[in-house]
Amino acid sequence: MNIPFLDSWRKRHGPAHGVALPGEADRDPEGLAELLSECELLRTHAQSAGVALDDAPSSLEELDQLQPRWRDDPELLPWLGNDAGLYLGTVIVRTVRGAGWRIWPNGQPVVRLANGREIDVVEAGQAWAADGAPELSQLYAELSEH
Repeated sequence: MNIPFLDSWRKRHGPAHGVALPGEADRDPEGLAELLSECELLRTHAQSAGVALDDAPSSLEELDQLQPRWRDDPELLPWLGNDAGLYLGTVIVRTVRGAGWRIWPNGQPVVRLANGREIDVVEAGQAWAADGAPELSQLYAELSEH
């Protein structure tokens, strides 16, 4: 995967240790979007349940219908929740006009809508993975209206 801003940052600072890069979203929004859209654990889990994640809003509805077997695994739950949030953000960024990724100073990736509202999609994904609420498709529907 070619992500130019990571290559230049690594040359200056060495390998990253769990640190996000504030400001990089403005310099290489496509690279950041590509990086955040991977969601490998969620994609693998969904595929094993017969759900294809194609970055379309309808796939969020399919995720909402999955049996939440991951809730029995305390080690899997936070990782899957993180991926669910990043996937929700990916769908929003790819389908809602004017939406884009931003990185807060604490390193948290959020989605910024055209009206300036910022949504902590990772927090929403964590809540979905733990409780099933809010449903990803419902949250998408609310956010896509603005």
